[in-house]
Amino acid sequence: MDFSWLSDPFYQGYLWEGFVNTLWLLLVSAVGGLLLAVGVALARLRGPRPLAWLTWAFTTVIRGTPLLVQLFFFYYGVGRLLEGVPGIRESVLWPLLRDPFFFGALTFILSVGAYSGEIIRGAMQSVPRGELEAGRAFGLSSFQVLVRLWLPRALQLCLPTLTGEMILLLKSIPLVSTIALMDLLQAANIIRDETFLVYEPLMLIAGIYLATTVVLTLTLRLVELNFPGMRPTRRRWLTTHGTGVH
Repeated sequence: MDFSWLSDPFYQGYLWEGFVNTLWLLLVSAVGGLLLAVGVALARLRGPRPLAWLTWAFTTVIRGTPLLVQLFFFYYGVGRLLEGVPGIRESVLWPLLRDPFFFGALTFILSVGAYSGEIIRGAMQSVPRGELEAGRAFGLSSFQVLVRLWLPRALQLCLPTLTGEMILLLKSIPLVSTIALMDLLQAANIIRDETFLVYEPLMLIAGIYLATTVVLTLTLRLVELNFPGMRPTRRRWLTTHGTGVH
């Protein structure tokens, strides 16, 4: 195994840029996608019938088509169509609309929104109606019941599943190497082409992804354990299992 190329600042720059872009894509896609997912879940459950049907069609299309096809559709399809719009090249939006990062983030946001939206919708349907009725009995408005009781309780129920979705999102990010965006896989491909080393660059980025996945998993686990309503459950588990009391 030859890893001597790691000492070359030229290759280090590629790897660092790819790693930073990977983290930014993960952050932007996760935040934007989860916000969209909440909107999708609410539209499916409480929205007007046309909006509910529209969000159903959205989730069906996004979940029923390959992510790579969606990425190509937005970058090579929508992106090329926007180039032909009169005045778009002179607008302040052009630097954004020609950036592959924008189309990569857009694709992942829509994907997370569709998949996580259905997860959150199922969790909201699982919240006992008695809890919501108790909130109304205390004089909370419908909006207060939603933001203070219903949605937090639903997120508490589906946090482990959402953690899995975030890990899947991280492992989907290498797809952006197909649209000329510098990520870890693209950096590895460049190093392979220039050094003629096949395995070493791939082994390196595999290790980076593994380490990033471990850090992400532990971080989301801490969020899960410290989420409002979760800590009492953790204490009960420690009491019955950690101390030997049954």
